Amino acid sequence: MKETSVLCLLFLISLLSCTTNQARLTVSPSSSQFFEGDFVSLSCEEDDSSAGWTLRRNTTEGQRTQCGDGWGKPAGSSCNISYIFTLDSGVYWCESREGPISNMVNLTVTGGSVILQSPVLPVMEGDDVTLLCKTKTTPSNLPAAFYKDGSLIRKQPTGHMTIQHVSRSDEGLYKCDISGHGESPSSWITVTDKHTTTPPPTSTPPPTSTSPPVLSVLPFVGSVCVVVLLVLLVLLVRGCVQRKLEDKEDGDDDITSDTTNSYDTSSNQQQNPFKRTRETDSAVIYSAVRTEDVCYGQTTIRTRRPRL
Repeated sequence: MKETSVLCLLFLISLLSCTTNQARLTVSPSSSQFFEGDFVSLSCEEDDSSAGWTLRRNTTEGQRTQCGDGWGKPAGSSCNISYIFTLDSGVYWCESREGPISNMVNLTVTGGSVILQSPVLPVMEGDDVTLLCKTKTTPSNLPAAFYKDGSLIRKQPTGHMTIQHVSRSDEGLYKCDISGHGESPSSWITVTDKHTTTPPPTSTPPPTSTSPPVLSVLPFVGSVCVVVLLVLLVLLVRGCVQRKLEDKEDGDDDITSDTTNSYDTSSNQQQNPFKRTRETDSAVIYSAVRTEDVCYGQTTIRTRRPRL
């Protein structure tokens, strides 16, 4: 029973280890699109600094390269990119020595003159979201048209649009257009449930001709967790089977003990023949009498007269 309890505890600990101690990747300035030449700072925020988080990315130039390896400059748990290039477009995340990773952020760097400033992290259901369409060289209050999944939503004279009380239906691919300046790249906006305590990985927009290849890291981590859980489950089942076998052996010992007691009683009877003979003597005597050997005679009954 104690072994089963220990296995159950290990099972719960392994479940928690797959979901806790995750860092949160933040981007400053908070945007998913940047002009070429902008300064960008990325930080891995986590309470447990001993986890040893490292910032990694996937781009068209390399897969799972870390900050300082040909790009960016490490600064504690942050990575600063002083001059960002279009080749820096890709997916960024934080990864620890133990294996867990943070949310993923898709950054787009354009050499054009228009970008869409949208939330880089998932937004919570019910919150308000503001989208800003801006140019590189002119004021950012020019009239702009905003699109979702290729369809026009509305035109705003001030260049920004607010979506009030966002819901799951507001998820999608957004872009903007400023007449005479051009169109911005597209960015995916993710809406999470209001009761979610930790943001899930940022959804990656549908692949396009300019989208960088993304190496799937999450399935690897999930596979490790599944293998650990399966091993613990096998140990748990094995412990239960062993406990049932032990209970069965205890029951067999009780039956053997009862049989031994019955045998001892029979042995006592065989060792005390006198008692057995006393109990069976009457039966032997009666069974030895034959009815045809019994003779019946005439019996005369005399009546005694009283004396005078």
